[in-house]
Amino acid sequence: MSAYRHIRIPTTGEKISIKNGQLHVPDQPIVGYVEGDGIGPDITKACLRIWDAAVEKAYGGKRKIHWCETYLGEKAAGLYDGNYCPDETIKALADLVVSIKGPLTTPVGGGFRSLNVALRQDLDLYACVRPVRHYAGVPSPLKRPDKVDVVIFRENTEDVYTGIEYKAGSPENEKLTKFLREEMKAKFFDGAGLGVKPISAFGTKRLVRKAIQYAIDNGRESVTLVHKGNIMKFTEGAFRNWGYEVAREEFGNVTITEEQLYAEYKGKQPEGKIVIKDRIADIMFQMMLLRPEEFDVIATMNLNGDYLSDAIAAEVGGVGIAPGANIGDHVAVFEATHGTAPKYANLNKVNPGSLLFSGVMMLEYMGWKEAADLITLVYPEVVSDGIVTYDFARQIDGAKEVGTSQFADALIERIQGGVDLEAKRKAQQAQLAKERKQREIRRLLQPMEEMVETGRVPHTVADLMTRALITVTDSETVETAMHVMTDNDISSVVVEADGKGEWGILTRRDIVSKIVHAGKNPATTRVKDICTRPVVSVPAEMSIREAAATLSRSNFSRVTVEQGGKIIGIVTETDIFNAVDKFAWALE
Repeated sequence: MSAYRHIRIPTTGEKISIKNGQLHVPDQPIVGYVEGDGIGPDITKACLRIWDAAVEKAYGGKRKIHWCETYLGEKAAGLYDGNYCPDETIKALADLVVSIKGPLTTPVGGGFRSLNVALRQDLDLYACVRPVRHYAGVPSPLKRPDKVDVVIFRENTEDVYTGIEYKAGSPENEKLTKFLREEMKAKFFDGAGLGVKPISAFGTKRLVRKAIQYAIDNGRESVTLVHKGNIMKFTEGAFRNWGYEVAREEFGNVTITEEQLYAEYKGKQPEGKIVIKDRIADIMFQMMLLRPEEFDVIATMNLNGDYLSDAIAAEVGGVGIAPGANIGDHVAVFEATHGTAPKYANLNKVNPGSLLFSGVMMLEYMGWKEAADLITLVYPEVVSDGIVTYDFARQIDGAKEVGTSQFADALIERIQGGVDLEAKRKAQQAQLAKERKQREIRRLLQPMEEMVETGRVPHTVADLMTRALITVTDSETVETAMHVMTDNDISSVVVEADGKGEWGILTRRDIVSKIVHAGKNPATTRVKDICTRPVVSVPAEMSIREAAATLSRSNFSRVTVEQGGKIIGIVTETDIFNAVDKFAWALE
């Protein structure tokens, strides 16, 4: 007896499962699919054939997907008495673990959630993953679209998409307005609609954790945290700080910060290390046009990710071929990222690219990379031959316009004809290594120029500090400390903690005023007798502006930088001055 009213789980095949926290995919897995609305049936039927052909060719019949149709949208409404999002479909998608869906229409009228939002919330699919890359032959507005190859991890459950907002003039709005003005002393115009933007450490860390793990598993070079933390310090700024925290505490053996890349490694990326960096959102939009090759994996909040994923997709051919997925800890629903285009429904006309490449993502997620690669390698060959659907045909001179199913036929023919996967992979790896080396050479030869050109802007004292601390002890003579300063061409040394655990600092100014002016002998005076203790220390995530205020209040010219209860660096007035000189417009 089936546990479902309309869904029929195949009697052949085996369900995907989770074993020891890892996805376990059998050779004959059962995978769910939702046909979708509008053009959904056209593209789904075509893609099912292509995916099956790739799996058959890659594994010689050893592996096969057993498809299980599930229902959402208009088809579901017809089966489930008007219910566009039946509970049994949500249950089945969770049970099957991996599934894929065509585009869905949210019905017009009150009381209906977006079906996509409902899936994300009900299945806790907290990461919206959007790979964006260019395929040779696909029309693009860029001169070098081949330089675009990023994977965007967009947080799905927080930010403004939580829907916590209150209409102007409503009782709820008036209540919140009163609280904000009277209790929190907030200032804003009368009649304003109000929204709340929650960003949590929990939501941030699990997203960034998934992004970093993806970078590790796929040999990616960097993970960039995209935020507007220079303005929204306690939400987007906190996202940035929590992201770095995850990298440091959970992936410290395989990650370095961009600051470390330049300060410790002089721009040469160590083998096996992933660089964690961050960019302000508006700068990131510029960089994805001017220097897209500098970015690899992107982790960001919901609204930033919404803008970025579609904008970057436009650089390589549009959302018509942009794949996507919503992924939780294990459950994953892959999806076409475009709409239902009802005027083209059942016309065998549209481009199946978005759903097709979402299926490629799905195959990769299942660990079936050989089948995935077959599709990605033959696709540009078919497009370059001018065999395309109407959307590309009108942009390519001499192209042969074909229907959705005929485009699928052409791809399948190429897949079955045989592809030298190993040779093509080696060529891709060689090209990737060449491009990475070119970027490294630029960093080595002109580090400051590269930092500016790639949009790197210091936000916190950790971005400016001198990380290689040079220290002396209390018991050493001032003369010894003077030699250390001279030998290292520095104007101060950090004095190691005393019995109370307090650190100190000794500067050239201390020596001039407390030794030379006082007429003392540096050879017999101990460091502990003239150093300043306790030193003023600030957290690594403190903003540069706040650090400047701390220096001003304490009347010091430098402060030590602390992280996790340890002194990890030192930042001076000169460091801040130089940063303002180079990045003044961005330090607001």
